[in-house]
Amino acid sequence: MNFKSLLNSDFRNTAINQLWRLFSGPMMLVLLPLFLTAETQGYWYTFISMAALAIFADMGFSSILLMFSAHEFSHLKFNHDRTLAGDDYHLTRLATLWRFSLKWSAIMAGAVFPLVLIVGYIILDEKSSNLNWKLPWVIYGIASVLVFCNSMLLSFIEGCNSVGDAQKIRLLTSVITVTITILLLVLKSNLYALSLALLVGALSGSIMIAFQYKYLFLQLFRLAQNQTHPWWQEIMPLLWRYAASWISGYFIFSIFTPLAFHYYGATQAGQVGLSMSACMAIFGIANIWITIITPKISMYIAQKEHIPLNNTFRLNLLMSAITYIAGFSFLLFLLYLLKDCLSFTNRLLPLKPLLMLGTGWFFQILINSMAIYIRAHKKEPLVLASMLNGLYVAATTLLCVNYLPFDYLFLGFISAYFITLPWTFYIFKGYKRIHA
Repeated sequence: MNFKSLLNSDFRNTAINQLWRLFSGPMMLVLLPLFLTAETQGYWYTFISMAALAIFADMGFSSILLMFSAHEFSHLKFNHDRTLAGDDYHLTRLATLWRFSLKWSAIMAGAVFPLVLIVGYIILDEKSSNLNWKLPWVIYGIASVLVFCNSMLLSFIEGCNSVGDAQKIRLLTSVITVTITILLLVLKSNLYALSLALLVGALSGSIMIAFQYKYLFLQLFRLAQNQTHPWWQEIMPLLWRYAASWISGYFIFSIFTPLAFHYYGATQAGQVGLSMSACMAIFGIANIWITIITPKISMYIAQKEHIPLNNTFRLNLLMSAITYIAGFSFLLFLLYLLKDCLSFTNRLLPLKPLLMLGTGWFFQILINSMAIYIRAHKKEPLVLASMLNGLYVAATTLLCVNYLPFDYLFLGFISAYFITLPWTFYIFKGYKRIHA
C-alpha cells in the first residue's frame, strides 16, 4: 500500500471520523465531570455497559455480514447511482444475503432488547437513589434498537467496499449525537442527555442510510423476489462460533462497570466507565488502520492475491500499534499536567488500574487485527480461546471484587492476555503460512 492509496476516500473518511472521536472523546471526558455528579456519572456509564448486552442480538453477525458481502461484491461494482452491476449469479447471491440480514436483524432485535431492558432495570434498581433514571433507561433501550439496525445495514454497506461512505454516515451521526448531548448537559438534563441524544442520532443515521442507498436497497429487494439461497446453512457453522467469541467479549470488556456499580457504588462505576471510554477511544483511533482494510482483506483472499494481502496487513498493523502507544502516552501526559485539577482526575481510575487497563487494550489491538485476518477466511478457530478468555476474566474479576482492593479490579483482565495473545498468534501464523 503506497502513500497515494492511503489518501483514498475510505482512509480519508475513516480518518476524519476517528479524528472527530479524538476531539469529541476527550471533550466528553472533560464535560461529564463538570455537568454530572459522581453518582450520575456512575449511572451514565452503567447504562452504556448494560446496553452492551445487545451483543446477544448481534452475536458476531455484523462481522459475518461484512465478510460475506465483501466476498460477493468482489465480483461486482457500483454504478454512479449506487446500484450494482455485474453477473446475475453474484447479484442474486448478494440480494438474498441482504434480505436474510434484514430478517435476522428484526428477529434478534425483537427477542433480545426487551430482555436487555428488564435485566438493566433489575441491576440499576438495586441501589436506592433519588436520581431519575427509569424513563431515560427505557428511552436509551429503544434508541439502542435503532443503533443495532443501523449497524447491520452499515456492515453490509462496508462489505460492498464502501467503508468511506459508511464512515461518513457514522461521523455525521456521531456529530449529531454529541452536539445534542452537550446541549442537554448544559441544560442540566442529566441522564436524558445520554438517552435522548442517542435516540435522535440513531434516527438521523437511519434517515441518512435510507436516503443515500435507497436505489441499492430497491434493486436488492427486486432481485431477491422469488429467489432463495440457503444462507442459514452457510452462515450457521460460523455464527455459533462468532456468537461464542462475541458473548465472551462482553465479559472481557463490559462486565467491569456493572460489577463496580454493584460492589463499590456509582462513584467507582463512573471512574471505571470514564477510564474504559478513554482507552476505547484511543483503541478506536488506532484501529482505523485495520478498519479501512477489513473488506479488502476478504477481497484479497477471495481473489487469491497473497502478496498485497500480507503487505497491506503488515503495514496497517504496525501503524495501528504505533498509533495506540502514542495515544495512550498522550493520555498519561495529559493526566500529569492536570494532576492538580482534582475535579477531573478524581473521575478517572488511579494510575495502577489505569495502566493495567491501557496495557490490556494495547494487547487487544494486536489480537483484534489477527482475528480479522483469520476470520476473513470464513473461519472462526478462535472460539475456544475466546470462551476460555471470557470465563477466565469473569471468574478472576469476581474474585478481585470480593477479596482485593479496588485498584486490582483489572488484574484478571490484564493477566488473561498472557495466555490469549500467544494462543491467537499461533493460530494466526498457521493462516498466514497459507499466503506466504
